[in-house]
Amino acid sequence: MAKSSLAYATEAEAQKFAPVIYADALSLLHEGDLEVAGQKGRLAPFRNYETADSLYLSAHRTAREAGFEALTYVAERSAVLTRLQDGLVAELASWRRILDGSLMLYEAERAHSTAELALRKGSTLLAAKEFDGAAEAFNSAQESVGELVRIMDEYTYDRSEKLETWKCWVKDTIRASQTSRSTAIVVDKHSHTLYLVRSGAVVRKYECELGYNSAGQKMQAGDGATPEGKYRITHVIGRGSNYYKALRLDYPNQADRDRFAENKARGILSPQAGIGALIEIHGHGGQNKDWTEGCVALTNEDMDDLIRQVAVGTPVAIVRTADECL
Repeated sequence: MAKSSLAYATEAEAQKFAPVIYADALSLLHEGDLEVAGQKGRLAPFRNYETADSLYLSAHRTAREAGFEALTYVAERSAVLTRLQDGLVAELASWRRILDGSLMLYEAERAHSTAELALRKGSTLLAAKEFDGAAEAFNSAQESVGELVRIMDEYTYDRSEKLETWKCWVKDTIRASQTSRSTAIVVDKHSHTLYLVRSGAVVRKYECELGYNSAGQKMQAGDGATPEGKYRITHVIGRGSNYYKALRLDYPNQADRDRFAENKARGILSPQAGIGALIEIHGHGGQNKDWTEGCVALTNEDMDDLIRQVAVGTPVAIVRTADECL
């Protein structure tokens, strides 16, 4: 009975999850074996196995207790950590849908990826019943989700703060087109749409692709963000562009330089950071992803159409969203 109960406890991994009681059961079994051996060394009329019987019975009961305690511990920890795991899976899936439906925000994507990696590590450890390691990994995933929430809250606040400014930029650009009876361009980053405006009315729409870090304002060279602001075309490049054909914009303009200087003064940017340049509307688009270094990309066919209808000096407004303005 004692040996059978120890086999049950071993199968329940009591040596790992109830080590003290399991060790007690082993010790009692060993003492029982010693007692039997001692009694066998005596003459038959003087042998007494009551002590050995008691030790074996105690070993049996202790081993059963160790097995039960191990199974209970595993069941309880598994249930708690599985709930935590399932909650993280659902939360990250929800955030994935939100991120897929918005512009590319590099910091948010990084936080999401970090959380996913920690979740996968925790799930692997949970399956192996490495509960402490799994809990640590899940806690790390929760911290990354918290960072993701913070980033998205800041992004949402920034959007609400700047919405009226973007509306003004779009209205000013449309008004300039209407007053001069000429063309203008409005780029809506959120909808990935470039609008061609003539005499104040939208006459064409083109799907466009943006910088690989498209969600926010361009802060510095190499950040992969498409700038937001009011610009003008400075060069019409029909030949010699690295991206089929291109319309060069006057980025950085004075507003960009002022913002860049302020961010450096506040320590937001490194003293070694550069402001960037060579922002264009160019070809080689149609890749179904945001991939440029900060430019706006159209298909070559659309670029052919657009370049025929604009000129040096054409105003261009680039906004994160042009809702209610067009």
